[in-house]
Amino acid sequence: MSLLQEPPKTPEEIEASKPLEIPPEEVATFDEAEWYARAYRHDAPQLTVRAIAMGSILGFFLAFTNVYIGLKTGWFLGVNLTACILTFAIWSSLQSAGLAKTPLSILETTCAVSTASGAGYGTGFLLITALPAMLLLTVTKETPGGTHLHWPGVALWIFFLAALGVVVAIPMKRNMINREKLKFPSGTAAALTLQGLYSRGAEASTRARALFVTAAVSGLVPVLKELDILKKVVGGEVVRDTILPGQSNVFDWIPRVLPESWTHRMLNAGPATLHPNGAAFKLSDFYIKLDHGVALVFAGIIVGVRITAWMVVGGLILAVVITPPALDAEWTNAVGKVVGAATRPSSAWKEIGIWTGAPILVASGLVQFAAQWRTIVRAIEGMIPGRAAKRAAEAAPEEEKKKLRKEDVDWTASPTGKEAPRRPKVAVEDVEVPGSWFVSGMAFAGTGVVVVAWLVFDIPIHLGLLAVAMTFVLAIVACRATGESDITPAGPLGKIMQLTYGVLMPQSMTANLQTAAITASASASSADLLNDLRCGYLLGANPRRQFIAQASGIVTGTVAMTLCYFILVPDATVLTGTDLRPPAFPAPGAQQWKAVAEVFKYGLGNLHPMSQVAIRCGLLAGTVLALLEIIVPKAYRKWVPSPTGIGLGMVLPFFYPLAMFIGGLFGWIATTKNEKWAQRYVIAIAAGGIAGESIVGVIVQALNNFVLH
Repeated sequence: MSLLQEPPKTPEEIEASKPLEIPPEEVATFDEAEWYARAYRHDAPQLTVRAIAMGSILGFFLAFTNVYIGLKTGWFLGVNLTACILTFAIWSSLQSAGLAKTPLSILETTCAVSTASGAGYGTGFLLITALPAMLLLTVTKETPGGTHLHWPGVALWIFFLAALGVVVAIPMKRNMINREKLKFPSGTAAALTLQGLYSRGAEASTRARALFVTAAVSGLVPVLKELDILKKVVGGEVVRDTILPGQSNVFDWIPRVLPESWTHRMLNAGPATLHPNGAAFKLSDFYIKLDHGVALVFAGIIVGVRITAWMVVGGLILAVVITPPALDAEWTNAVGKVVGAATRPSSAWKEIGIWTGAPILVASGLVQFAAQWRTIVRAIEGMIPGRAAKRAAEAAPEEEKKKLRKEDVDWTASPTGKEAPRRPKVAVEDVEVPGSWFVSGMAFAGTGVVVVAWLVFDIPIHLGLLAVAMTFVLAIVACRATGESDITPAGPLGKIMQLTYGVLMPQSMTANLQTAAITASASASSADLLNDLRCGYLLGANPRRQFIAQASGIVTGTVAMTLCYFILVPDATVLTGTDLRPPAFPAPGAQQWKAVAEVFKYGLGNLHPMSQVAIRCGLLAGTVLALLEIIVPKAYRKWVPSPTGIGLGMVLPFFYPLAMFIGGLFGWIATTKNEKWAQRYVIAIAAGGIAGESIVGVIVQALNNFVLH
């Protein structure tokens, strides 16, 4: 069987490549034998050069959006749905313009989406966590910009971690998707979206137009607020500036209309040296400002109003309750220097805020992960040969049990799913990704990870091998959690590795961070592949061809992610901010990982006493809130404070949570007023808004770094 195919050319081939007449919801109920008989599309065009090219180009730019948003918010957003809409819309436009002769079939689009997802999502998780955290650890008073790793090491690390994740997913696919029929909600949603796009072309075009218009408008924002195109003289020197400021101080009037007793403590905290001429602070000194960007507003639409509202609450708790005593709390450290728990209001988020918010996020993530103990048990059982198939057979109706034991299928279907005369039977082993690919892939990717870890990060080979072995086990847990709940616990699994290597190599913060990156990145890549394979399964795609499409995206993603990271983060000042500018990318994910690594290296005793108290309080709060989310009945859960929201609100400058809340509020209002309209267009609008500002934002940063400065 040739894996690379020719696209449909004749009217008969185009007709044969149309979507199944069986809806994805029905395909989801098929057992494995029935899927091969009625849903599998055999040699229908799928893995074509044009599909891979389209997916690679899309994935290249979607990688930019994920690094951009991830460094701002800590979230790494799935790109499946965006890639579905964009692939369909772009190819339809090319066909209308006469630049493409035949339509892209639904299975070709599935492969293009897999390639785009492999490039835009499966390759970059460590770029918003471990790598910027490592850069932050190199910051000193003498080198405020820190010290970057060389780009070849970064590129190799990205490539091999993504490859490891894709390979690790191979033995899970048949058990989790074919036999146990786990939902993988994002993959299911992508299949339903594609089926809808190909059956309702007019509606698809409208959604695509909404996406493109929003992207065009949001793309103007970084040109206005980030491009250093203006020149002005400051102190006798010519400096560059933007057309619009990044934020505006629109809330400074609020204390003037409130009783002084309400704001006096907050605005007059800290030593006199922080108050030139005895002037009180303004709310803008605490970064209580309005951001002029729109990408975070659109990201807030996707995240939702509950989490973003609690992000605002977390930010206000930090500014109003925690920061004032932190400014007052002076302490003499081990070198005899008097320091506060926070040095100034504008830096409190990365000082006392980190030691409060990060423990909330870590504790809640681990508690929620532990609460999935049944999932963990099933994942371990799935590693036992034959156990998953036995469980699936036991759960099946009696008349289906014989089918589940069959390895071959005696008859097949027509290309669109209707029953047809008997044909030569299909050998399952010729369709599924073979075990030999897993063995050779693990040898290649595993060796690459261990060697790069040893050469670049000084992680001993035996501990690198242990990290790869642990990653295989933990990735199984992550993929099952994704299949059951659509939540990939990459962050909590990374924390488990940090805890493990904090004991094995307590003095190496590099090992602590990068072994965690192995697990978190590979888990995210594995779960992403299974989501895409679930989408293909519901549409009748060949899993072997889809695997190749996903793997091919790794190359494009590695190039895009490496390029984007070094453009956006030329040095650490964009992560920490300066006295004159707030951080362009506060990287809350990296701040969390950095905090955990520092605790293991230096111990709690070397932290400011208030920071020690903040850690304990944060761990307690995160645990309690996570337990409440688990215990409280689902109908009332929306009223429980979100530990994710509160924790993130404390590790970001306040204007970021505020912008996201505005988006979350818009999404909630739109859904409340017209749910049908919201389901059709809100995600398309949000995806376009994020993509427009992110892609143009990367270009603007490149111009700033390499042309204008």
